[in-house]
Amino acid sequence: MNDFTKDFAQALFNPDKINDLLRKELQQAVNNLLEAELTAFLGYDPYARNGWNTGNSRNGAYFRKVDTQFGPIEVQVPRDRNGQFHQHTLPDYKRHSDILESMIIKLYSKGVTTREIADLSEKMYGSHYSPAQVSNISKQMLPKVEAYHKRKLSDKFFCVYLDATYLPLRRETFEREAVYIAIGIKPNGHKEVIDYCIAPSENIEVWTEMLQNMRFRGLMEIESDLLVFYNYPKQIRASIYSTSMIKSFNNVIKRKAKPKAEFPTEQSLDAFIGIQAMSYNDRYFNRIHKGFGQVQDTLESYFD
Repeated sequence: MNDFTKDFAQALFNPDKINDLLRKELQQAVNNLLEAELTAFLGYDPYARNGWNTGNSRNGAYFRKVDTQFGPIEVQVPRDRNGQFHQHTLPDYKRHSDILESMIIKLYSKGVTTREIADLSEKMYGSHYSPAQVSNISKQMLPKVEAYHKRKLSDKFFCVYLDATYLPLRRETFEREAVYIAIGIKPNGHKEVIDYCIAPSENIEVWTEMLQNMRFRGLMEIESDLLVFYNYPKQIRASIYSTSMIKSFNNVIKRKAKPKAEFPTEQSLDAFIGIQAMSYNDRYFNRIHKGFGQVQDTLESYFD
């Protein structure tokens, strides 16, 4: 009679003890299976000489709690140094993954580095992601950013602010590149980051191309005179003559980008700014800019 049989016989008439016994046995069995999975993946046993200089090796484990019919068990999910191992013993928890990946995207948008996100996700959720995996998760935003750049624009903006700011980007060398930004206010007072683009430096050709693209996507009417705001109702003059609105948006981008030191590709920089722009538009979707609510009908008449 082995130890498990003896323990089971002693606990037979006590359901709580049976559950506790089965929970411990299940926990040990799952951990053994996980370790066996990694061994099969790597192709050698722990500490085996034939595993030396193979290009990959064991790299500790992270802990994860799993609910079972016998109660929660704590498993140690082993890791490989290259971050290529994916266990199949435990089922994936899609909801958990969705929440975690949403958290990763949100932290990325706040300027937290991929390495910091990887460390934080393991401490908070017991889920290990390498910095490269975090970067791949953040790329889920790329289709949304592309759709943002191609979306149809409102045909009327009462005023549009144009400005460029510089952020660090690595191409062949490390440089600070210009991010061209256009923010507008519609006649109903709603603010919107209309679009942005990235170029090595600021020049009139890029601005011209960007404005032509905005017109192609539907923006047909803007007031073109720099001092025309003097002709507008006094209720809105103070809120539109200053460029503080677009300067504030630029400062937010710079502050959130500061921890990253540099963006490795133009695609990563585009995704980062796209997240900021879409977040800004969502936040101000139903907010009316100062003074516009009082004279909305008057402002609409400027486009008649």
